[in-house]
Amino acid sequence: MQDHQHIWNFSTVGGVKRVNLESGADLRNLASLDPKLWTALSCPVEGLEIDKKTLEIIDQDHDGKIRVPEIITAVDWITGILKNPDVLLKQEPVFQLSYINETTELGKTLLESAHTILKNLGKENAGTLTVEETSDTVKIFAGTKFNGDGVITEDSTDAPELILLINEIKQCIGSVADRGGKQGVTEELVNTFFEDGKKYSAWLAKKNANTKQILPLGDRTEEAFLNYSFIKSKVDDFFIRCRLAAFDVQSTQVLNLQMARVESITAKDLSLCMDDIATYPLAKIEANKLLPLSTGINPAWEYAISDFKKLTGQVLFPGKETLSEMEWKEIAYVFAPYAQWRSEKEGDKVEVLGMDRLQTILSGTFLQDIRVLIEKDIDMEDEANNIISVDKLLRYHRDIFTLLKNFVTFFDFYTPGVKAIFQVGTLYIDQRSCDLCIKVADMGRHASMVSFSGMYLIYCDCTSRSTNERMTIVAALTNGDIDNLVVGKNALFYDRQGLDWDATVIKIIDNPISIRQAFFSPYRKVSRFIETQIHKFASTEDEKVNAGMTKSIENVPVKMEEVKVKKDPPPPFDIGKFVGIFAAIGLALGAIGSALASVVAGFFGLVWWKMPIAFAGILLLISGPAMIMAFLKLRKRNLAPILDANGWAINASAVVNIQFGNTLTHLAELPKGAKINLNDPFTKKKRPILPAIFVLSLLLGVLFFILWKMGYLHLPL
Repeated sequence: MQDHQHIWNFSTVGGVKRVNLESGADLRNLASLDPKLWTALSCPVEGLEIDKKTLEIIDQDHDGKIRVPEIITAVDWITGILKNPDVLLKQEPVFQLSYINETTELGKTLLESAHTILKNLGKENAGTLTVEETSDTVKIFAGTKFNGDGVITEDSTDAPELILLINEIKQCIGSVADRGGKQGVTEELVNTFFEDGKKYSAWLAKKNANTKQILPLGDRTEEAFLNYSFIKSKVDDFFIRCRLAAFDVQSTQVLNLQMARVESITAKDLSLCMDDIATYPLAKIEANKLLPLSTGINPAWEYAISDFKKLTGQVLFPGKETLSEMEWKEIAYVFAPYAQWRSEKEGDKVEVLGMDRLQTILSGTFLQDIRVLIEKDIDMEDEANNIISVDKLLRYHRDIFTLLKNFVTFFDFYTPGVKAIFQVGTLYIDQRSCDLCIKVADMGRHASMVSFSGMYLIYCDCTSRSTNERMTIVAALTNGDIDNLVVGKNALFYDRQGLDWDATVIKIIDNPISIRQAFFSPYRKVSRFIETQIHKFASTEDEKVNAGMTKSIENVPVKMEEVKVKKDPPPPFDIGKFVGIFAAIGLALGAIGSALASVVAGFFGLVWWKMPIAFAGILLLISGPAMIMAFLKLRKRNLAPILDANGWAINASAVVNIQFGNTLTHLAELPKGAKINLNDPFTKKKRPILPAIFVLSLLLGVLFFILWKMGYLHLPL
């Protein structure tokens, strides 16, 4: 029952005021909380670290999404059954039957159903249940005759006749599993069986009423018809060829057989070439020739024609060794009624039972008797559904508050050491672990939305070592550096169950990770630019050298006396052009030197205590803009676009600021009290320091002397 005067408590978390769900009273009054104050408005059923079956029960319209009204309905249902809704906040895996408020009609019914479950499980005196027990419907309903699902099994009756009939229906039509896991039949399967039986009986009755027409050859009509159907196209082909031979005598040889076809198999074992021989004409082709039934028949068709002669030819045309085309067509008219009746066959699924058994079933009261069993089972539907509702009760008791903490608020996400239901595990990569890992449902949607998150994101294809399953995740890097992170890098992912997956980076969304990383980013960019240019220059020069050497080798003549190539004289040396180039280079170097000299002179002209300040100012001038931009972005990093891309409807921002981000990505740290051996055998041996100091002092002295001679330094008198 809602309290319209209920006072809500709010906290500012992640820059947003979020409601505190602190008591059962808060849950009872959840419907009165303005949805605009909820963190999410919908979430998907798939891909979350919470029991999927629970989410499917909450998803009343079965559209794959859970919305605010469905959550309110679920919370109202569970809080109306419990004596004290405060127990929901404990998220206990074991449900005490004493929690049920048996003063309500629904509570009393569910308590009785809970005791029925315990009785069926052999735990009649127990006072607790778990989801694992209530979800095992096979075990719960294993010993019951009727379980309200409308499926009748052998255990539903003690009558041998009905048990036999149920098995016959399963054999002919099929079966379905009931709630107890046993195969049985439904009213639909029973009706199909009896309808097929009636159709099959009517089909046979039609034959019995017209036996002479439908069975012209008696009991062997079917065998004769199948033989006739087998040879029909070949005999038709024979007569057509004979008519063509009559039309054009010169075509007879071609119509009989091409010699090339025979020659192609003469060298082979002909017993292995019967498929090829079967394609040859049925018999020798002549104008208006009769069909031979005994001799001169293609060896591949001899047995079939012999059967035809015995089954059909001698019965319809006694004593004849040949048939004309007209006689062949008469046979088609003889078989026409049988062919028509055969095509009208219905209900053949029950044919295996035989006509006598079908007559017994159809003439008795079996249909009425089995329908009575089905009605008895359906009458138990409410009781069985109440048993199913106990499973719903236990699932809500265990999971509903977890869902609320990740839907109404993002309490789990912002609680250190706790993972939200959308966090699928931890990615280990480049000496760090990333806790903010989310399963990717649609890469297309992610491509269009995640850029608004402002986070450095790594997409990885993951393959399970134990199950060979595959999935794609996106991990947010919120601490550390990015020097070694590239597409193709391998990593290791651990899911929430502790199973390891091989991970490979397939895509990177580049954004600032920290202020420290932003400070060094300009220098890294310059370093990468210089490295790229040097590599480009070296590659170009290497290609030129290789091309020149290859060309020189190709142009070397085999014999100088045989090959006389007139070479063009080299162009004269243009001294003016090179004087201009050298002059330009000199001016550039002079300008750079003057600028550097001015900076150095100005720096050394400062009072000693101002020098560090000037140096720091130069660094800030270079790194300051990048650090300011990074600071502004890091303050606004938002998880919402990533979840929206996964099918959520986020109603409030989920900011991941600098401080919170540092808790989501953990860098490698040595254990407390660890001992370190600094003697690395592979470290480059250091040179003596005194010679280095002497050389450096000498160079500095020369530099100061040059600056003094140029007038940039004034030594005190």
